[in-house]
Amino acid sequence: MFPISDIIPSRTRPVVTISLIALNTLAFLYQLQLDDALSRQLVWELGVIPAQFSYGDVVTSMFLHGDFLHFLGNMVFLWIFGDNVEDRLGHAWFALFFIGAGGAAAMAQVFADPTSLTPMIGASGAIAGVMGAYFLLYPQSRILTAVFLVVFLDVIEIPAIFFLGVWFLLQVLHGAMSSGGEGGGVAFWAHAGGFAAGILVGLYMRMRDQHHRDYWRGVT
Repeated sequence: MFPISDIIPSRTRPVVTISLIALNTLAFLYQLQLDDALSRQLVWELGVIPAQFSYGDVVTSMFLHGDFLHFLGNMVFLWIFGDNVEDRLGHAWFALFFIGAGGAAAMAQVFADPTSLTPMIGASGAIAGVMGAYFLLYPQSRILTAVFLVVFLDVIEIPAIFFLGVWFLLQVLHGAMSSGGEGGGVAFWAHAGGFAAGILVGLYMRMRDQHHRDYWRGVT
């Protein structure tokens, strides 16, 4: 299954989401013009290496990707889910949330495999945080999804709470099955950690909104 769009239009222009996609695109285009040796050096210098953890690398690693499919998938997910979460949080808070979710994702992977010397790159963990917040804030939404089984089958609407819930459970399952916290080059625990951070932010936002509604009911 591959998501195409959701059904909830953004009320404001998602300037932070667009900016993040633009920055990731520029970084990926820069990577493409490097030869293999320089590309590997960039990943080693700016990626998150659990055994040599650096907070600065958490930020820089979010703007590097391993290949075109890695980059494209991340940007599609960010575009689908980012605009609505940015709508709800506001532009400045969304930017801080994105970086914070990426940090939580990196720490989850470091905790799962603290001795790893494999560099971790990509915006997947931060985007997982966006997906976790969306899961809590827009449970009534539906995701227009392309379904494949060897060949293309159909485009259907899937409840967001089901699509994202299954995605999260798969990350946890693959993380638990993988040895040393990694599997096939995919940092599953980073995905799960980012999603969990997004859940917490979404829960806080729902509680805050409910408090405001209760307050205004009391006033009126």
